[in-house]
Amino acid sequence: MSVVLILAALATLIVGAWRGVSVLVLAPALAMLAALASGAPVLAGYTQVFMQAAGAFVVAFFPLFLLGAVFGKVMEASGAAARLASAIITTLGSQNAILAVVLSCAVLTYGGVSLFVVAFAAWPLARALFAQTGLPARLIPAAIALGAFTFTMTALPGTPSIQNAIPMATFGTTSFAAPGLGLIAGAVMLAIGLVWLQFRVRALAGDPAPDAPETAPDAPPLALWVALVPILSVGVVTLLMGTVLLPAMDTGYLADPAFGATDLSRVKGLWSVITALAVALALALILSRPANMMQVLNTGAESALLPLFNTASLVGFGAVIASLPGFEVLRASLDGLSGGNVLIAAALSSSALAGITGSASGGMSIALDVLGPSLLAQALVQGVEPALLHRVVAVATGGLDTLPHNGAVITLLGICGMTHKQAYGDIFVVAVLAPTMACMIIIVLGMMFGSF
Repeated sequence: MSVVLILAALATLIVGAWRGVSVLVLAPALAMLAALASGAPVLAGYTQVFMQAAGAFVVAFFPLFLLGAVFGKVMEASGAAARLASAIITTLGSQNAILAVVLSCAVLTYGGVSLFVVAFAAWPLARALFAQTGLPARLIPAAIALGAFTFTMTALPGTPSIQNAIPMATFGTTSFAAPGLGLIAGAVMLAIGLVWLQFRVRALAGDPAPDAPETAPDAPPLALWVALVPILSVGVVTLLMGTVLLPAMDTGYLADPAFGATDLSRVKGLWSVITALAVALALALILSRPANMMQVLNTGAESALLPLFNTASLVGFGAVIASLPGFEVLRASLDGLSGGNVLIAAALSSSALAGITGSASGGMSIALDVLGPSLLAQALVQGVEPALLHRVVAVATGGLDTLPHNGAVITLLGICGMTHKQAYGDIFVVAVLAPTMACMIIIVLGMMFGSF
């Protein structure tokens, strides 16, 4: 019965999100109803579990949402996004506008930029590209999702994403685990996604393109380097901060309880991206000097709030569901579906938990915390290399995590001004079906040839 309650809460959340019900209301209400029906203390579940998880997300990621939203708005209002769009169209041709958006997002995420930040930064560029080429506006979220939520998040060897980092501690691997299989999985995701989006362009012929970005009247066109430098600086500064500058600093003070009793490894990624976005924003303001600067900054800052709290509310929902008794029962039942094959067991458990929690990293963390040691032991008995297990788990969590209640999906749709009904179907194909198919392929190849 407890498992049925969890699945019912999840199904209701998905349906509600699809119908446009605010997750700020829906997520806590459903979480508390599930807690009540499971016999868990409701008020404690709300204040000590839901709000703690949601608040922790806001504390950790508010700077990224704020800086990312303001940066995206400045790039749009200054005409930098439109200038980049024109250059990309000239270089790749108007027929490759979707590929340009996907690759732009992929470069940023592979450079270490949070996918939430990429969504903010890529929207004005994608809007300008689609407006200039007449492509359907409803495909913008799927194009961004393909570039930011799929192959660069879980598959490409060396990607700095948290989804690629979590298995390292459990399996004793590196971020380059099973590089050949990772490249194959990434190629499968990219190919399926691009083929689908091109098919949809033809199917949606005549569907409205987005409105062209508003720029200052009679503003002279920006030089290409002015538009390009702020975007490039994000990846460059992120890399420099994470690999050179921060490691060279004396950060022993972080062990002080006043600073969280932590260490550099836990904050290095966040500090790197915050610094990179601040530098990029400063460069964009200095180089492009958008008109009505204060209005642009205010509008950008305000646009960060709703996506931030929507996502935090969903994180809180996942935390409450994971604390209920039925969650452990569900997790154990998934383990019995694999037929004893450790790769299938790892993929099923991590993928299902990612879908329930609406988070690839959240589902992976829960799966590996509970099952990691036993999965590793089974892998050694079955002759499966830890590197192969690492890559399968990482790719598996990048499928069902992108169901309609996923925080990144809610955020992306909000940024693009789209509803689930308008745009989620294409997101589902490129960010759920394609990664799931890629995971199945590398499981088969791994069983046949091992890790490579």
